[in-house]
Amino acid sequence: MSNIGTTHGTTIPSGKDVQRKWFVIDASGKTLGRLSTVAASILAGKLNPLYTPYIDMGDHVIVINCEKIVLTGMKGDQKLYRRYTGFPGGLREESFIKLLARRPEAIVEQAIKGMLPKSKMGRQMATKLKVYKGDKHPHIAQQPQPLEFHASNSPKAPGSVKPGQPTHHHLEGQVKPAGLSA
Repeated sequence: MSNIGTTHGTTIPSGKDVQRKWFVIDASGKTLGRLSTVAASILAGKLNPLYTPYIDMGDHVIVINCEKIVLTGMKGDQKLYRRYTGFPGGLREESFIKLLARRPEAIVEQAIKGMLPKSKMGRQMATKLKVYKGDKHPHIAQQPQPLEFHASNSPKAPGSVKPGQPTHHHLEGQVKPAGLSA
């Protein structure tokens, strides 16, 4: 028996009939890079089962409390943001701490936009990103859904250990066997 006449094709979506959702992400205590990758994936539409690389399938993303974003390690003290004014000798540098105090929205926007494609479509995806200081935003009418994601390296209180998590305090002060190198 043959299957002549039956076709099973792949669904190719059209850019016209995309149903866009709205998501709100609370940046309080979240690591900048981990928040940015989640937001960029949503903006690019990678979580959509009908994802197509050449069509903007992404949803809208609202980021609130951007002034409460964190960086890991010493990056908060060392990170610099550079921009060019367009005039000779117009290179401007600003530290993360100063930019966070002056314009925290710019930090989150730059991080997310840097993870999107560098093309017309990437710029179109970036228009669906809204970043706000504080927990208020003007997009209540769109009924955004809160988006929670697992931030595995979110800051923990010093000395806090989860149950079942191995501790390596028993190794402190012990002499290593002669055959093992560091």
